[in-house]
Amino acid sequence: MLTLEDLDSLLSQNNVVVFTTYRRDGMPQQSLVTVGKIDNSLVFTTRSRNAKAFNLTRDPRCALMIISTDRRTFAVLDGIAEVSTPTNTDPEELRQILQGIYRAAAGKEHPDWAEYDKVMIEQKRIAISLKPTRIIGHNV
Repeated sequence: MLTLEDLDSLLSQNNVVVFTTYRRDGMPQQSLVTVGKIDNSLVFTTRSRNAKAFNLTRDPRCALMIISTDRRTFAVLDGIAEVSTPTNTDPEELRQILQGIYRAAAGKEHPDWAEYDKVMIEQKRIAISLKPTRIIGHNV
């Protein structure tokens, strides 16, 4: 069985992935997100008013697909998302989580953390973490 560590090379090629949640009627909703890896999870931020945020609040099941730049290698990860929001997370803890996601996804420090924090609040950003329960891959 594949592990998240087995996907490091694939993620280093492309960390913009297809993320899938489920609408109220059970149909999939997909979007592109930029992920980073923290511990045993893939993480990203989103605006709290986006469809994926509403869907995950109602149903935390989700899937994520990573595709190589040549489209010959891919991995699909299934799991239950953990959603960190201002209503369930201490503001300072959420600030640190969001900064950690930036570092993981960008691979560097932000040039102005105060500005970053301000934008995260203005955009009502939340943190999504997927610790996969199943990983299926092709040519990984």
